[in-house]
This record gives sequence, structure tokens and C-alpha cells, in this order.
Amino acid sequence: MSNKKNNQVSRRQFLNYTLTGVGGFMGAALVAPMVGFAVDPLLKGEQSGDFVYVLDEDEITDTPQRVSFQIDQKDGWVESQVERTAWVYRNSNGDILALSPVCTHLGCTVDWATQNENEFFCPCHDGRYDANGVNIAGTPPTEPLHEYTFKIEDGKLYLSPQTHAREGA
Repeated sequence: MSNKKNNQVSRRQFLNYTLTGVGGFMGAALVAPMVGFAVDPLLKGEQSGDFVYVLDEDEITDTPQRVSFQIDQKDGWVESQVERTAWVYRNSNGDILALSPVCTHLGCTVDWATQNENEFFCPCHDGRYDANGVNIAGTPPTEPLHEYTFKIEDGKLYLSPQTHAREGA
């Protein structure tokens, strides 16, 4: 007599295998988007290295001039163009500075030489910065104006879309 019954799957085993398989697929379907959400930013890398043309190098003067430039910004699935501004000039050493016009105290916009000659001034709480963008002691800002990373290629000034705190200022 042959032993056919031992090689066959019972109804209970079949249902057990089927439910385990369906549950596994459902679990994978729930976990896959979460893994993609966590890993996707790592795969994209940092896009702040995209420099934007601002002006020609020979247009940079010793007096800070406010320049505007457009950057592409992506918020989720929405892409838009955002306007940024910078104070661009050569300091007393002849070095190029590209400073953010945002006060480091409360985020107001600073202007050049509106209150005192050769100083940046923030009207919100009378914040003052010297000609190099360094905060003046006794005024509200606690750190220098942030700066843009820049590069010069073929006589043209390019700025990074992101600012960073200044080192050693």
C-alpha cells in the first residue's frame, strides 16, 4: 500500500501557508514606503552645492551692494523659485564678502549705512554690524552676519543658495 497521505497538504496546512503568505505580502506593502521615506534623502544627497550666477567680478565694489538672485526650491512635490539677497563687496583687505542681509538677532533685514556710515544697521532693535559684518559689542546681535559660500569662474561671481555662520569673524 502506498503512503500518498503523507505527501499531501492538509486543508489546515494549506490555509496556514496561504494566510502566512498573504500576511507577509501585506506587511511588506506597509513597510516598503516607510523604508523608502527613510532612505530617499540619503540617496538624493545634498543639493545646496548648486551655485547661482549673481554678477560679474568687475562689478564688485568696495561699498556693499545689495544683489538679488533666484534659486530653485523644492518642498515635497512643489517646485518654486525663491528670491534671495546678499550684500556683496570687497572689504578693506580686498577680499570678497557675500553676507546675508538677515540679522542674527531676530531675523530682520539689515541695511547698509542708514544710521551710521560704514556700518550695517538692523532697525528692529538697533542692531549694528561693522563694515565686515561683525556684530558690534553692546548691541543686540550676538554673532556676525552669516555669509554665502561663493566661487568665481570666468570672471563671474556665483553664490551658494545656503548661508552659514562665519568662522573666526
